Amino acid sequence: MRLVVGAALVDDLRRPRRLLAARRSAPPALAGRWELPGGKVEPGETPTAALHRELAEELGVVVELGAEVVGPVEGCWPLTPELRMRVWWARIVTGDAQPLQDHDELRWLQEGEWGAVDWLPGDVALIRHMGSTASQR
Repeated sequence: MRLVVGAALVDDLRRPRRLLAARRSAPPALAGRWELPGGKVEPGETPTAALHRELAEELGVVVELGAEVVGPVEGCWPLTPELRMRVWWARIVTGDAQPLQDHDELRWLQEGEWGAVDWLPGDVALIRHMGSTASQR
């Protein structure tokens, strides 16, 4: 099992109203679908260090991490039989998010519209969960 990390980048950690979605440009099987930015944890790297690294590489931003969005399988969100993802709420503190790597478009989704893009299958349950919990924050 390989661990992946993702960021639910929002405008406000206490009362999120906008969520950043990133459209994949590669690999071909995933291109055109949307996901939360992030990536694989490298050997010897902590999950949060991997998330900070991935966000700097993919989007050119530094973030403040909020609470973890705990998943249903040992705290993780299952993506495939081989991949599980841990996700944190996050807010950009430095930089202007740009699709620098692995993505060709970024889109801020307004509250109530978080499910409006064609999310990767592994992200659908996560996005629904975040939408319902964000409105309770």
